[in-house]
Amino acid sequence: MSPLIAISITTGILSGIWGWTAMSLGLLSWAGFLGCTSYFASPKDGVKGLAQSLLTNMSGVVWAIVIIEGSSLFNMEIVGYIMTALVSFFMCVQAKREWLGYIPGTFIGACATFAANGAWQLVIPSLILGGVFGYLMKASGLWLHRQLTAPSSTEFANE
Repeated sequence: MSPLIAISITTGILSGIWGWTAMSLGLLSWAGFLGCTSYFASPKDGVKGLAQSLLTNMSGVVWAIVIIEGSSLFNMEIVGYIMTALVSFFMCVQAKREWLGYIPGTFIGACATFAANGAWQLVIPSLILGGVFGYLMKASGLWLHRQLTAPSSTEFANE
């Protein structure tokens, strides 16, 4: 079995479990899938990839709140566009720091916050748990692949 098929199997199973978990906890299942996607697309792998994707997701949540709150201080639509331009610039510039270097993760966190109408209290746990599920999907799929492709002890006995 290829690693892709093994990861596909565990991703399918854990996606169903995530949907149930999100519903049971009152979380945003779609935001969790964004956290999962953020991990899968991360340039780093394993725990480092999870940490970087979660950190950038959280920074995106903060940046979105800055835009939402900053724009609400003025009764002019143009201010929201100016805030978005300035904050987007800083969302990219923060990538000079290695741990904040995954720009798509930052935008995923911000977009999730905008899509949830600023309900960061729901977005944050949804993104975090979704990222953890993404990590588990890949790690368990790779584990399954290793289990199914490892030579059995009887193969060694016959050599």
